Amino acid sequence: MANKAVLEGGPGDLPERIVPVPAPGEDLKVPHRGGYEHFRGTSRTQEGPEGRLPVYEWWERTEIAE
Repeated sequence: MANKAVLEGGPGDLPERIVPVPAPGEDLKVPHRGGYEHFRGTSRTQEGPEGRLPVYEWWERTEIAE
């Protein structure tokens, strides 16, 4: 089973708030609206339908170079 995390913050129109995590301790980069939303792991967890998951918090957006 893939590790998953809960995304907190960032754009309100992100299609998913529970996403796969590449590896524990790595930042997440989510493609969204012509750029990337960047999330960093926190020490917090959140209980949900898929069990207790780590919380990743939004910290910046970068644009995709054309």
